[in-house]
Amino acid sequence: MERTTYLLVDGENIDATLGNSILGRRPRPEERPRWDRLLEWCERAFDQPVKGLFFLAAGTEMPTTFVQALIAIGFTPVPLSGPGKVVDIAIQRTAEALVARAADVVLASHDGDFVDQVSALCDGSRQVGVVGFGEFVNGAFRGLPGLRIIDLEYDVEAFNSALPRVRVIPIDEFDPLDFL
Repeated sequence: MERTTYLLVDGENIDATLGNSILGRRPRPEERPRWDRLLEWCERAFDQPVKGLFFLAAGTEMPTTFVQALIAIGFTPVPLSGPGKVVDIAIQRTAEALVARAADVVLASHDGDFVDQVSALCDGSRQVGVVGFGEFVNGAFRGLPGLRIIDLEYDVEAFNSALPRVRVIPIDEFDPLDFL
């Protein structure tokens, strides 16, 4: 059986971080990540098939247009309803189930609620990554052995235009023309 990378997307967390912490307002559709690029990046980076699971809180209404768009680009939508943080609960349960599988895992979220599950996945038998905006990824992820922090803008190039981010720049990447 061919090994698979599971991409678990907490879309609400990525969207909230983009809106609240980077843009300071609700992102317009053209400012949101191109999720197909993340799937393609994971396939190249992990050199194997990727199963993308996109978790979303649907309440009582199915966001049909968005769900159809996710399916069209290759994701499996996981629309959830119920009390509490249903997306977090579902991602935690999925990550816990993946510990028993010979699979690699990438989590798209900044949320520290997943540290225990990601830590269990960092057992040395698999590749594990957390993707988001590097400066906003929960600090508890940084100490996990073998965990790869992947930047959604700089590594994945998931946006059509540069975001107004302020980040620490490694001197080898510094280009003064970016500031002139």
